Amino acid sequence: MLAADFAHLGAAARAAERGGADFLHVDVMDGRFVPPITMGPVVMRGLRAASDLPLDVHLMVVEPERHLDAFIDAGAARVAVHVEATAHLHRTLAAIRERGAEAVAALNPATPLETVAWVLDDLDGVLVMSVNPGYAGQRFLPGTLERLRRLRALVGERAVTLAVDGGVNEETAPQAVAAGARLLVAASAVFAGEGGIEASLARLRAAARRGLAQP
Repeated sequence: MLAADFAHLGAAARAAERGGADFLHVDVMDGRFVPPITMGPVVMRGLRAASDLPLDVHLMVVEPERHLDAFIDAGAARVAVHVEATAHLHRTLAAIRERGAEAVAALNPATPLETVAWVLDDLDGVLVMSVNPGYAGQRFLPGTLERLRRLRALVGERAVTLAVDGGVNEETAPQAVAAGARLLVAASAVFAGEGGIEASLARLRAAARRGLAQP
Protein backbone atom coordinates (compact mmCIF):
# COMPACT_ATOMS: atom_id res chain seq x y z
CA MET A 1 0.00 0.00 0.00
CA LEU A 2 3.03 2.30 0.26
CA ALA A 3 2.70 3.36 -3.41
CA ALA A 4 -1.08 3.90 -3.29
CA ASP A 5 -2.73 7.31 -3.35
CA PHE A 6 -3.11 8.06 0.37
CA ALA A 7 -5.90 10.51 -0.36
CA HIS A 8 -7.93 7.56 -1.68
CA LEU A 9 -6.45 4.66 0.28
CA GLY A 10 -9.76 2.86 0.81
CA ALA A 11 -10.57 2.99 -2.91
CA ALA A 12 -7.11 1.63 -3.73
CA ALA A 13 -7.60 -1.24 -1.28
CA ARG A 14 -10.96 -2.13 -2.81
CA ALA A 15 -9.48 -2.02 -6.32
CA ALA A 16 -6.70 -4.37 -5.21
CA GLU A 17 -9.32 -6.73 -3.81
CA ARG A 18 -11.27 -6.68 -7.08
CA GLY A 19 -8.03 -7.30 -8.95
CA GLY A 20 -7.42 -10.55 -7.07
CA ALA A 21 -4.76 -9.53 -4.55
CA ASP A 22 -4.25 -12.06 -1.77
CA PHE A 23 -3.15 -9.56 0.90
CA LEU A 24 -2.82 -5.86 1.53
CA HIS A 25 0.83 -5.31 2.41
CA VAL A 26 1.28 -2.52 4.97
CA ASP A 27 4.78 -1.03 5.26
CA VAL A 28 5.32 0.39 8.74
CA MET A 29 8.44 2.58 9.09
CA ASP A 30 9.58 4.42 12.19
CA GLY A 31 12.23 6.82 10.88
CA ARG A 32 14.92 4.90 12.73
CA PHE A 33 15.27 1.42 11.24
CA VAL A 34 14.66 3.05 7.84
CA PRO A 35 14.61 6.81 7.15
CA PRO A 36 10.92 7.43 6.32
CA ILE A 37 7.94 7.45 8.66
CA THR A 38 4.83 5.87 7.18
CA MET A 39 1.57 4.44 8.49
CA GLY A 40 0.49 3.03 11.83
CA PRO A 41 -2.42 1.21 13.49
CA VAL A 42 -4.91 4.02 12.81
CA VAL A 43 -4.38 3.70 9.04
CA MET A 44 -4.58 -0.07 9.35
CA ARG A 45 -7.97 0.10 10.99
CA GLY A 46 -9.14 2.19 8.05
CA LEU A 47 -7.87 -0.41 5.60
CA ARG A 48 -9.53 -3.16 7.62
CA ALA A 49 -12.85 -1.34 7.28
CA ALA A 50 -12.34 -0.72 3.55
CA SER A 51 -11.45 -4.27 2.45
CA ASP A 52 -11.88 -7.89 3.48
CA LEU A 53 -8.37 -8.80 2.34
CA PRO A 54 -5.98 -9.98 5.10
CA LEU A 55 -3.48 -7.37 6.24
CA ASP A 56 0.17 -8.37 5.79
CA VAL A 57 2.12 -6.03 8.06
CA HIS A 58 5.83 -5.40 7.54
CA LEU A 59 7.34 -3.79 10.64
CA MET A 60 10.45 -1.87 9.59
CA VAL A 61 10.90 -0.55 13.11
CA VAL A 62 13.40 -0.78 15.94
CA GLU A 63 12.27 -3.16 18.71
CA PRO A 64 9.20 -4.45 16.86
CA GLU A 65 8.17 -6.50 19.90
CA ARG A 66 6.98 -3.25 21.52
CA HIS A 67 4.35 -2.74 18.81
CA LEU A 68 2.96 -6.21 18.12
CA ASP A 69 -0.23 -5.88 20.13
CA ALA A 70 -1.16 -2.55 18.55
CA PHE A 71 -0.89 -3.87 15.01
CA ILE A 72 -2.52 -7.22 15.68
CA ASP A 73 -5.35 -5.45 17.48
CA ALA A 74 -5.71 -3.27 14.37
CA GLY A 75 -6.23 -6.36 12.22
CA ALA A 76 -2.87 -7.78 11.15
CA ALA A 77 -3.15 -11.37 9.90
CA ARG A 78 0.59 -11.68 9.19
CA VAL A 79 3.39 -9.76 10.87
CA ALA A 80 6.95 -9.57 9.53
CA VAL A 81 9.74 -8.44 11.85
CA HIS A 82 13.32 -7.83 10.79
CA VAL A 83 15.95 -10.09 12.28
CA GLU A 84 18.23 -7.03 12.34
CA ALA A 85 15.79 -5.05 14.50
CA THR A 86 15.16 -7.31 17.49
CA ALA A 87 17.52 -8.87 20.00
CA HIS A 88 15.00 -11.60 20.87
CA LEU A 89 13.79 -13.09 17.59
CA HIS A 90 12.46 -16.37 19.06
CA ARG A 91 10.44 -14.53 21.69
CA THR A 92 9.07 -12.02 19.18
CA LEU A 93 7.96 -14.69 16.70
CA ALA A 94 6.34 -16.66 19.51
CA ALA A 95 4.47 -13.55 20.69
CA ILE A 96 3.06 -13.03 17.18
CA ARG A 97 1.82 -16.61 16.97
CA GLU A 98 0.36 -16.49 20.46
CA ARG A 99 -1.84 -13.62 19.29
CA GLY A 100 -3.13 -15.74 16.40
CA ALA A 101 -1.21 -14.04 13.56
CA GLU A 102 1.30 -15.63 11.20
CA ALA A 103 4.92 -14.89 12.12
CA VAL A 104 7.38 -13.84 9.40
CA ALA A 105 11.09 -13.08 9.62
CA ALA A 106 12.34 -10.36 7.23
CA LEU A 107 15.90 -10.19 5.89
CA ASN A 108 17.70 -7.18 4.45
CA PRO A 109 19.72 -7.78 1.26
CA ALA A 110 23.10 -8.11 3.02
CA THR A 111 21.88 -10.13 6.02
CA PRO A 112 23.15 -13.74 6.03
CA LEU A 113 20.44 -16.34 5.44
CA GLU A 114 21.79 -18.35 8.36
CA THR A 115 20.29 -15.80 10.76
CA VAL A 116 16.92 -17.52 10.30
CA ALA A 117 18.25 -21.09 10.34
CA TRP A 118 17.47 -21.59 14.02
CA VAL A 119 13.94 -20.18 13.88
CA LEU A 120 12.59 -21.96 10.80
CA ASP A 121 10.39 -24.16 12.98
CA ASP A 122 9.02 -21.09 14.76
CA LEU A 123 7.75 -19.08 11.81
CA ASP A 124 5.31 -19.17 8.93
CA GLY A 125 7.27 -17.23 6.36
CA VAL A 126 10.50 -15.49 5.41
CA LEU A 127 10.38 -12.11 3.68
CA VAL A 128 13.44 -11.57 1.49
CA MET A 129 14.10 -7.93 0.73
CA SER A 130 15.11 -7.49 -2.90
CA VAL A 131 15.91 -3.80 -2.32
CA ASN A 132 17.31 -1.91 0.63
CA PRO A 133 14.10 -1.11 2.53
CA GLY A 134 12.61 2.32 2.93
CA TYR A 135 11.41 3.53 -0.45
CA ALA A 136 9.10 2.29 -3.20
CA GLY A 137 10.23 2.27 -6.83
CA GLN A 138 13.71 0.78 -6.37
CA ARG A 139 15.28 -1.73 -8.75
CA PHE A 140 15.27 -5.43 -7.93
CA LEU A 141 18.70 -6.58 -6.71
CA PRO A 142 19.72 -9.53 -8.94
CA GLY A 143 21.52 -11.34 -6.11
CA THR A 144 18.09 -11.90 -4.54
CA LEU A 145 17.43 -14.83 -6.88
CA GLU A 146 20.36 -16.83 -5.54
CA ARG A 147 19.33 -15.94 -1.99
CA LEU A 148 15.84 -17.30 -2.68
CA ARG A 149 17.24 -20.54 -4.11
CA ARG A 150 19.51 -21.06 -1.10
CA LEU A 151 16.76 -20.22 1.32
CA ARG A 152 14.39 -22.64 -0.39
CA ALA A 153 16.97 -25.39 0.18
CA LEU A 154 17.40 -24.31 3.81
CA VAL A 155 13.64 -24.41 4.44
CA GLY A 156 13.31 -27.91 2.98
CA GLU A 157 9.91 -29.50 3.57
CA ARG A 158 8.79 -27.03 6.23
CA ALA A 159 5.53 -25.15 5.68
CA VAL A 160 7.35 -21.82 5.41
CA THR A 161 6.30 -19.41 2.66
CA LEU A 162 9.05 -17.45 0.92
CA ALA A 163 8.12 -13.88 0.04
CA VAL A 164 10.05 -11.26 -1.89
CA ASP A 165 9.65 -7.50 -1.51
CA GLY A 166 11.08 -4.73 -3.66
CA GLY A 167 11.32 -4.08 -7.38
CA VAL A 168 8.74 -6.75 -8.16
CA ASN A 169 7.23 -6.23 -11.61
CA GLU A 170 6.27 -8.20 -14.72
CA GLU A 171 9.93 -8.84 -15.53
CA THR A 172 11.20 -9.83 -12.09
CA ALA A 173 8.09 -11.66 -10.81
CA PRO A 174 8.59 -14.84 -12.89
CA GLN A 175 12.27 -14.92 -11.95
CA ALA A 176 11.46 -14.66 -8.25
CA VAL A 177 8.78 -17.35 -8.45
CA ALA A 178 11.10 -19.70 -10.35
CA ALA A 179 13.69 -19.17 -7.58
CA GLY A 180 11.21 -20.16 -4.86
CA ALA A 181 9.12 -17.12 -3.89
CA ARG A 182 5.40 -17.80 -3.41
CA LEU A 183 4.30 -14.41 -2.14
CA LEU A 184 5.18 -11.31 -4.15
CA VAL A 185 5.01 -7.84 -2.65
CA ALA A 186 4.57 -5.17 -5.31
CA ALA A 187 4.02 -1.44 -4.92
CA SER A 188 4.73 0.76 -7.93
CA ALA A 189 4.03 -2.09 -10.36
CA VAL A 190 0.47 -2.23 -9.02
CA PHE A 191 -0.43 1.32 -8.05
CA ALA A 192 1.45 3.14 -10.82
CA GLY A 193 0.98 0.55 -13.56
CA GLU A 194 -0.63 1.18 -16.92
CA GLY A 195 -4.39 0.67 -17.01
CA GLY A 196 -4.99 0.98 -13.28
CA ILE A 197 -4.70 -1.27 -10.26
CA GLU A 198 -6.86 -4.17 -11.43
CA ALA A 199 -5.20 -4.43 -14.85
CA SER A 200 -1.74 -4.18 -13.29
CA LEU A 201 -2.52 -6.98 -10.85
CA ALA A 202 -3.78 -9.21 -13.66
CA ARG A 203 -0.56 -8.74 -15.63
CA LEU A 204 1.57 -9.33 -12.55
CA ARG A 205 -0.30 -12.53 -11.69
CA ALA A 206 0.10 -13.79 -15.26
CA ALA A 207 3.83 -13.06 -15.07
CA ALA A 208 4.09 -14.97 -11.78
CA ARG A 209 2.39 -17.99 -13.35
CA ARG A 210 5.08 -18.02 -16.03
CA GLY A 211 7.60 -18.45 -13.25
CA LEU A 212 5.75 -21.51 -11.95
CA ALA A 213 6.09 -23.09 -15.37
CA GLN A 214 9.86 -22.75 -15.38
CA PRO A 215 11.87 -25.87 -14.46
